[in-house]
Amino acid sequence: MVRRRQAVTIKHVAADAGVSLQTVSRVINNEPNVRPEMKERVQAAIDKLGYVPSIAAQRMSGSRSYLILAINDRDRTIADWRARLGTDWVDQMLLGGMLKCAEHGYRMIFELVDTHSDHVERELLGAIAALRPDGIILTPPHSDNPQIVALLDEQEIPFVRIGSKQNGAGIPVSMDDEGSACQATGYLIERGHKAIGFIAGSNEYELSGWRVDGWRKEMAQAGLATDGLLAEGDFSFASGEAAARELLDRADRPSAIIASNDQMALATLEVARSLGIAVPQDLSLISFDNTPLVHFTQPPLTAVDQPIAATTAKAVELIIAARNAEPAPARLTIVPATIVERDSVAPPPGHAGG
Repeated sequence: MVRRRQAVTIKHVAADAGVSLQTVSRVINNEPNVRPEMKERVQAAIDKLGYVPSIAAQRMSGSRSYLILAINDRDRTIADWRARLGTDWVDQMLLGGMLKCAEHGYRMIFELVDTHSDHVERELLGAIAALRPDGIILTPPHSDNPQIVALLDEQEIPFVRIGSKQNGAGIPVSMDDEGSACQATGYLIERGHKAIGFIAGSNEYELSGWRVDGWRKEMAQAGLATDGLLAEGDFSFASGEAAARELLDRADRPSAIIASNDQMALATLEVARSLGIAVPQDLSLISFDNTPLVHFTQPPLTAVDQPIAATTAKAVELIIAARNAEPAPARLTIVPATIVERDSVAPPPGHAGG
């Protein structure tokens, strides 16, 4: 008869380290006020014995579940997945969130919730009851959904609101949408552009307005007009086509356009091609997001690289800090974006430097 190897338990760790069960539990749970030398001794025993803490046991202790729940918009996420358009928001969330969770002994669970559903409260409460997460990460448009925010506040669970700048419940974290739009606009102004068009995203997302604000602010600082240079989109390719035609059919068309996401930037590229407008010789183009798609266009697109992974990692850190009773940041947490330069920007036609 083959005998099963005895599982290593917390009792074995305590005996090997010569400490109490409570001390081992405090180390495993990463609780404060554990002396560094005691932590090292317990960790050495864990490594030596190959002990793997049981999440079920940890949850039964009533302290923590070691699960962080990230919630994304159901309809838009499923539409992107089915269309196989190369958007990688979810991939980047998992990259940043899962790796950061692993550093702290946590797991990240990903759920889809329809922000428009009449049953949104029931969906959320069901997920919370089933998973008992130690914290929740909200992404747009959930971040600014007052019904969702109020519900989580009532549950007294730490939660981070990505893409939110509002005061109130939860911990807001921004990817600096306004600052990124300022940066992209300034990048074009530095290269001689004066007529810079902007294609806005869906007004369902507050960050769409912040990006418009950043563009307007940078243009105003340079003494440049924005009249007739703003077109409305909703982040879809079709809306990007309509917005690009609106801007490029003008007699005094812009010499550059900033599109609020990659889908609308791709649409702008196609519209320009159909009108015989060469990018970047006749029209410079900058996109937001920097998904894999823009690497392979002709020309490859210069893009604002949104720090989705870094922002999700920061959200995890903030939730764990809140669970450890550390005070929340006094100011809005901002994770800055960068511009990735490719081949879709050049000085405007006739510019002395072009």
